[in-house]
Amino acid sequence: MSTLRVLIVDDEVPARERLRALLAETGEAQVVGEATDGEDALRQLDDCDPDIVLLDVRMPGMDGIETARRIAENPAPPAVIFTTAFDEYALSAFDAQAVAYLLKPIRREKLAAALAQAGRLTRPQLAQAAAVARFAPQRTHIAVKVRDTTRLIPLAEVRCFIADQKYVTVRHEAGEDLIEESLKSLEEDLGTSFVRIHRSALVNIAYLAAIERDAAGQYCVRLRERDERLVVSRRMASELRERFRI
Repeated sequence: MSTLRVLIVDDEVPARERLRALLAETGEAQVVGEATDGEDALRQLDDCDPDIVLLDVRMPGMDGIETARRIAENPAPPAVIFTTAFDEYALSAFDAQAVAYLLKPIRREKLAAALAQAGRLTRPQLAQAAAVARFAPQRTHIAVKVRDTTRLIPLAEVRCFIADQKYVTVRHEAGEDLIEESLKSLEEDLGTSFVRIHRSALVNIAYLAAIERDAAGQYCVRLRERDERLVVSRRMASELRERFRI
């Protein structure tokens, strides 16, 4: 694999120095630029032409999430790897098409693994993922039939969809309702804002508080704002662990 060109984006000098040292230790990357905030990073993209952007989340001005979305607008976007001390932004980071999410203090082996993962993605693949994120039509509501009327539930208020035989239960802020849409079609329509955790459950990642494992080894997800846990299937557990780095 050829040497990867890396742009480091972080408003703190020690953090940039740490990343530069770790990249040197991996021997797989060349630092082609450093930026102190999102706007500075966007200005440098054309000149540096990085393969990978190591991007902090909390920065003055434009934050890392918005910067990643702006990077995705590039015709041939680089891969984005988030580097941050805060884990609460992981879900938004993946929604912004990040390749990986590394928590500080970053270990060399974790960084090397993320670089390897990013290095396997071609520019056309990254561009296609970014295009899907930008241009795919997004549903904003779920239609629920109540007697002779149809009520619209904002997707932002939906916590999860639970399949049971021919119906799907929509659990939302105001309660529960039944719909006749299949979980498969919902998963296809809703894209990255919802994640399949089981053959019968689809969860809004905005409400995903934690992925936990009980004493028996069973994985489950805990939802925000309510004391509820949903079982994660064995097949999906490894994918969730990889995606959210648990």
